[in-house]
Amino acid sequence: MEKDAKAYIAELIEKARAAQKIAEGFNQQQVDQLAFAVAYEIGTNDAVIKELAELAMEETELGDIPSKIAKVSGKCRAMFYAVKNVKTVGVTEEIPERGLVRISKPVGVIGSLVPSTQPEMHPIVQTINALKARDAIIFAPHPRGKKTSTKTVEVIRGILKKYGAPEDLVLCIPEPTVEITNELMRQSDLVIATGGQGMVRAAYSSGRPAFGVGAGNACIVVDSTADLADAAQKIKASKTFDLAAGCSCDNSVIIMADVYDKMVAEFAKVGAHMLNAEEKEKLQRTIWPNWPNDHVINRDVVAKPAHVIADMAGVSVPEDTCILLVEESGSGEKFPFSGEKMCVTIAIYKAKDIDDAIRIVNENQEYSGAGHSCGIYSKNDANIEKYSMETYTTRVTINLPNALTNTGSWVCGMEPTSSLGCGTWGGNICSENITLKHYMNNTWMIREIPSFQPTDEELWAGFTPLK
Repeated sequence: MEKDAKAYIAELIEKARAAQKIAEGFNQQQVDQLAFAVAYEIGTNDAVIKELAELAMEETELGDIPSKIAKVSGKCRAMFYAVKNVKTVGVTEEIPERGLVRISKPVGVIGSLVPSTQPEMHPIVQTINALKARDAIIFAPHPRGKKTSTKTVEVIRGILKKYGAPEDLVLCIPEPTVEITNELMRQSDLVIATGGQGMVRAAYSSGRPAFGVGAGNACIVVDSTADLADAAQKIKASKTFDLAAGCSCDNSVIIMADVYDKMVAEFAKVGAHMLNAEEKEKLQRTIWPNWPNDHVINRDVVAKPAHVIADMAGVSVPEDTCILLVEESGSGEKFPFSGEKMCVTIAIYKAKDIDDAIRIVNENQEYSGAGHSCGIYSKNDANIEKYSMETYTTRVTINLPNALTNTGSWVCGMEPTSSLGCGTWGGNICSENITLKHYMNNTWMIREIPSFQPTDEELWAGFTPLK
């Protein structure tokens, strides 16, 4: 099997490399046309978007169709806007005062691992970046989303053919296995791993350059100055989008004690229902059926509606319930609700002040989701700055729905992506969104300039050594 996998991937790599060599000779106009074509031809085709969303729902049984439609349509437009005016061919930056010129070049053949939660959107986003950078890309889908990813790539290949480009710039493995996926990582020029931590660790162990992403477990603080009704609405929007299939959805909300009861009341108004202690215990056994032996989440609760999860747990909830709330006080392995849940469940904490809230966030994310993202609802600039300074995350959303903005949005400046680097806190090399610049190599031309070496007096001015 290992030899078969090696030969199979070698054949795919050969096809992709031949196509990439052709693309490497494209000028900026040709590259732009291809990247834009994928964004436009999919993003404006309601029938194709609906087909991909329905196939993803049917195959993965994760999330909901309206969210998937919005995701594909929105990301196509956001990606088009993000890369539209970026130069990626030839000289892309000149810094005359430093005598430097940057030339952008493709990285070659990218091996991309697709998560089961994004089998339709992920290949589109990464293809647009790869084409703009003159790379070829081979997708290894999660087995649970292989039909959707394969269909998405078929659509993309059809667009490439229509615009006269090599179809083998974009390939997909229709029947992925662990052996085949591992072999893809070993033979690619660059690996982008988006998915479970086992997959990311395998990417870093492949011997090839790799961008991995960390696990999610977004923690959101609501302080005493927040607009509570606005916070409740935005947390609902973030948590229920695609029924919490994404890694950026809100997993715990830490509320200041003096507004705790008011915030819980606002949650009730938007359909977030608080369970009692007995119901919480039932829910815990449903989400983590083997706890405390392991913390593996029951796949049957992942990205399912609240009433479905409640029924599984034997808990009665109001008909309009969209989120299940549980009160929590601890963090770590003994408190599984403090970690990522991948379902429409939020752990609610009560904090004495901003320092206490920061402690809870950091303890939760030390256990699960280190480096990924957190958020705060506040009108207090001192609290916002302290929170941003003292939490160990790469993204802090401020008065924004976390899952709808930290991967890029029209109402914030983050670059659109489907892969979120979490820095060394999350075991990643990158502490930002994985975007177009990560799909390119740079060559720097270095010319002589007049010397700017200071005298020793100028250099050491302002420094007083200890006696």
